[in-house]
Amino acid sequence: MSNKQKIIDIFQQALTYLAASVGAITLFMIIFFVFSNGYKLLDFGLLVNDYHAKFYNGGIEDEISYSNTIRPNNLDDEVFYSQKWGIGLKDDNDREGNPIIIVDFIADDSPLKNIYDKNNEEYEPLLLETGHLLSKISFYDKQTALTKYGAEYMIEALNSSDTFREIVYSSLGGGIRGSIITTFYLIGMTMAIALPIGIFTAIYLNEFAPKNKITSLLRSLIETLTGVPSIIFGLMGLAVFVPLTIQMTEATSANIISGSLTLAVILLPVIIRSTEESLKIVPDSFRSASLALGANHTQTTFKVVLPSAFPGIMTGTLLAVGRVIGESAALIFAIGTAVKDDISIFGKSTTLSVHIWSLMKDEPANIELASTIAVIILMIVLLLNIIVKFISKKLIKDLY
Repeated sequence: MSNKQKIIDIFQQALTYLAASVGAITLFMIIFFVFSNGYKLLDFGLLVNDYHAKFYNGGIEDEISYSNTIRPNNLDDEVFYSQKWGIGLKDDNDREGNPIIIVDFIADDSPLKNIYDKNNEEYEPLLLETGHLLSKISFYDKQTALTKYGAEYMIEALNSSDTFREIVYSSLGGGIRGSIITTFYLIGMTMAIALPIGIFTAIYLNEFAPKNKITSLLRSLIETLTGVPSIIFGLMGLAVFVPLTIQMTEATSANIISGSLTLAVILLPVIIRSTEESLKIVPDSFRSASLALGANHTQTTFKVVLPSAFPGIMTGTLLAVGRVIGESAALIFAIGTAVKDDISIFGKSTTLSVHIWSLMKDEPANIELASTIAVIILMIVLLLNIIVKFISKKLIKDLY
């Protein structure tokens, strides 16, 4: 090898290492940024709580039996406690960074457990419990205690009063339960539509279709669709699938069904191409052996070729699921951007990725919560990767 060729080889190798290093460092920086900004808000409550807080207006009876429970020893120092009312409050911030006052402790004999709903003419009882947020307490003879004055002021106001006119509290809110449910609805419905169509189309193209200009054109069109921006499919979903679902179902606007149909169209080229490539790598000797043993073409395809290609098809399915989880542009048109807590397949909602988009378009953008949702998406994709790898290895072991 000449010195010139050695220099060229060294340069190409160095360029390869440099490009790989830049890619790895960039990926690490993205993951580090997401985790460093999102881990603070990552808790179980975020996954199970509603996004919209529920507010309650409570009143109290004229005859009050005050609490006799002394301050529990396990309360933190930052918790302000009223023995008279049997309640402990502390200052905190919600997931959007706004100041809140949290009920950290409420005694069993607290009179605040006997408040009633002032918005109900029948004065039904309300339940004030740990984790609720106190917004204000209105008194007859003094200034209203608001969140902005802090937990200490609210406790002092309670201690110096024998009754109050109204107490307003709410659930925490800010959760992403609805977005998680919507995401899994979309995954299930989209896969149920796209996988059978995509897999059977790939089987036809690879195993049954004649090799001519028509099939070559069809493959070219499928590859072209792979590069079409997803927002174009979103416009198609808005123009075609939304009116179709409104006409055929009880939906009245963009909905989860129209979103699933739109995503199915987006995923079809991906599933077809990945399935066809998986079928191509199955050795022709498998087909020949099956035909030699007396099986016909259809039996060979579905009992020999398809099971052998199944691990590759599973990998393609994983890529499709990842596309569903990460898609946002098309779903903005096809499913809407309204964050809902009560999920129906006939109504608007948001997936996790669209939820991130809605948070980032606010002023100021909620980077922390958006990063937390991004962490959850990464964890879901990682879990799916592990499951698919496990299934693929088991299938390969059983087949070979």
